[in-house]
Amino acid sequence: MPADLAVLGLGPMGLPAARAAAAAGICTVAFVPDARLASGLNAGRPPADGSLSAPALRRMLAGGFRAASDPVVLGRVRTALICAPTPPDDRGAPDLTGVREAAAALAPRLRPRTLVVLESTVPPGTTEGVLRPVLERGSGLRAGRDFQLAHAPGRSGPQPAGGPATAPRVIGGLTPDCVEAAAAFYGRLTDKVVRARGLREAEAVKVLETNVQHVSAALINEMAMFCHEQGIDLWDVVRCAETRAPAPGVRRPGPGVAGPDAPVNPGERLRLVGLAHELNARMPGYLTGRATALLNEHGKSARGADVLLLGVAHPELPEAERGAAREIASRLTTLGARLTFHDPGVAEWRVAGRRVPRADSPYESAAAADLTLLLHHHGTYDLQGLAAKAQLLFDTRGVTPAGAAHRL
Repeated sequence: MPADLAVLGLGPMGLPAARAAAAAGICTVAFVPDARLASGLNAGRPPADGSLSAPALRRMLAGGFRAASDPVVLGRVRTALICAPTPPDDRGAPDLTGVREAAAALAPRLRPRTLVVLESTVPPGTTEGVLRPVLERGSGLRAGRDFQLAHAPGRSGPQPAGGPATAPRVIGGLTPDCVEAAAAFYGRLTDKVVRARGLREAEAVKVLETNVQHVSAALINEMAMFCHEQGIDLWDVVRCAETRAPAPGVRRPGPGVAGPDAPVNPGERLRLVGLAHELNARMPGYLTGRATALLNEHGKSARGADVLLLGVAHPELPEAERGAAREIASRLTTLGARLTFHDPGVAEWRVAGRRVPRADSPYESAAAADLTLLLHHHGTYDLQGLAAKAQLLFDTRGVTPAGAAHRL
């Protein structure tokens, strides 16, 4: 059966989009250039990075999902979502290489009346200034006349209690007809579609969303450093601050900000965002320093120490590749520590090209390790059990009971 929808880029944006479409009964094909990965997905084998569980993949396949490495499938769909990852480049701006490559694959196969939506995180002006020319040159068609062009900022974070269908989706289109075509498509996925005034407004939504989180993270991370220097219990401060009415929504500190919610540099540098980036970039080094200081206080050195890292990926976003956990692990390895890790959503993890051994049991490994570093809390972890077993537990999330561990 021909697919109705093509998803280009099965990463942190594309995967949720494909899952939501399959759940809505939309026949979906994911364009995956890696033929081995495509065949594995079709056979029910999820990616090794833990981004998709086997049961979830089975549900997607039952809903009409399939993967293909042959771009010919792109010429048979009515809607194409470009969800290519846009990791930050050396200047901190999103790298649009993946977007251009996806557009180049789609353009020669683009048919009239097809809806093309860019969901990737991009600076304002990208849909019209970067994507549109590639599609028009490669297809000979004109956006807004022969095919519809829109932007919908990806929503890849934790979903509301009601699931993806209750998460509002923002859309912006090149023309009013493009807006309505996108609204009709997303109306099949969500109960609420929010129309932005234009493409640039829709693109700027993600800039605001991610940078608000980034700036908030920088503030609480700097507060964590200040409280530690002053001998103040940060977590008691947070507990008390959260009682204010209306609640200020105090963010919790942690190793850093990464993954799909990394900051977006729109090209013209936002000074506050730049400062937040500098502060958050210090956290992996700061936490490594705190960890080595704890070892020293207990008569041990980082060199030769056995260190267990718990939760190397966010529970809702198992994308360990761009997490701060990787930098912390790299720093500890440089200091001579021997690492193991455990994460219920990550089967295999590499740092600097080297495979980090995965612990079979977090509790037994915590008992054997000189230091256990809790980077992300997963619901499957028994915190009391960890605190009782671990020789030395450093909780960077403040989730353990007071006095049960050393907390950030």
